[in-house]
Amino acid sequence: MTTTDRADIDFGDIDLADLDVFADRCPHDWFALLREHAPVWQNPPSEASDNEPFWNVTSYELIMQVHRSGTLFSHQTGPGRAGAGGIALTDLEAERGPGLQMVMTDPPKHTRYRKLVNSGFTPRMVRRLEDAFRLRTTAILDRVTPGGGCDFVRSIAAELPLMAIAEIIGVPVEERDKLFDWSNRTVGGADDEFNRGDVDDSTNAMIEMAMYAHELTDRKRANPADDLWTRLTEAVVTMDNGTRAELTEIERDLFFTLLVVAGNETTRNAISKGMIAFFDHPEQWERWKSDPKGLGDTMVDEVLRFTSPVNFFRRTATADTTLGDVDIAAGDKVLLWYPSGNRDEAEFGPDADRFDIGRTPNHHMAFGGGGAHFCLGSNLARLEIRIIFEELAKRCPDIHRTGDIERLRMNLVDGIKHLPVEFTPSPALL
Repeated sequence: MTTTDRADIDFGDIDLADLDVFADRCPHDWFALLREHAPVWQNPPSEASDNEPFWNVTSYELIMQVHRSGTLFSHQTGPGRAGAGGIALTDLEAERGPGLQMVMTDPPKHTRYRKLVNSGFTPRMVRRLEDAFRLRTTAILDRVTPGGGCDFVRSIAAELPLMAIAEIIGVPVEERDKLFDWSNRTVGGADDEFNRGDVDDSTNAMIEMAMYAHELTDRKRANPADDLWTRLTEAVVTMDNGTRAELTEIERDLFFTLLVVAGNETTRNAISKGMIAFFDHPEQWERWKSDPKGLGDTMVDEVLRFTSPVNFFRRTATADTTLGDVDIAAGDKVLLWYPSGNRDEAEFGPDADRFDIGRTPNHHMAFGGGGAHFCLGSNLARLEIRIIFEELAKRCPDIHRTGDIERLRMNLVDGIKHLPVEFTPSPALL
């Protein structure tokens, strides 16, 4: 991004609620201008924001400040909202998630949820899955390498995250395609490819997921297994104050929807956009192929920084406050734009827009800015990204793009729908 490029932008042109913009690109040009001139900037109201203006935080420093501010900026709700709120731009009613789903709660309630569910995502639990993930990746590539080409998103990037979260939850193999469909429909409610012509289909998908979760709970109670969902049917933890806590039925059902969408969609897009980054920086693909063992950790962190698959989390101010040099009122919506923070020159230097798989240090915020809401599945996502790119380097070393990239019409996540690729055909290994 050059100074000239930024000078060509009129602040009146910026609308971060416009989904058509995100169907075309991630607007890094807008983010660069805002970081430089207005790192806390109020977007005008529109129907997409409940006809409310909303604040956009784009600098690394100020995003981190919000993350360190505890419940001053709530994931749940704020004054004047009657319990409605959440992490999306438009409000969700209280009974649909705020205060009930883990990502839309504040401490101490959020702490209770974390204690109940985090046993399935510890580094030790994730390491136990590495051999299974590598075998599954071999099987995924076996289906496409003989043909020499595929839709990278559907045939490669979507497969391992879907299998991983289904394996952890304990969803039977024959039912896992449902998770892919529900995830697409939930995040693609404004995209014609996924919404089935029904503007409320994302809501329908979430209802279907919750109903399935309820049924799965009954099955696990009748036939316990060694999986997260069996543990959650009976999980009880003792809190620091000595009280004992467990999930209610509705909390468990809503947690299932979070696991399916967050555990599948975000890693899928990190892998897809990571592959695009390698295509756009072919010298980095050559570098990766030459030293995957030595570059494994830094490659994963750079893919996460550069792709930032979650565009924003919305917070709600719970009291009048000042952020940067801007006064924010209690009840205001505040969006934290992670792709902008991850390209901030003040943190990552003058080459912040460059994909560098050896970058260090790399304190990216693809998993959030730390604190109570740091991504529960971060260890899982790191493992999946590393294994996919290790196996691609070995089996598809000349992989290249052959057609247009199709993007999701959505601004909460930065989604890729289709990415046509080709490579030299090779036989299946299994």
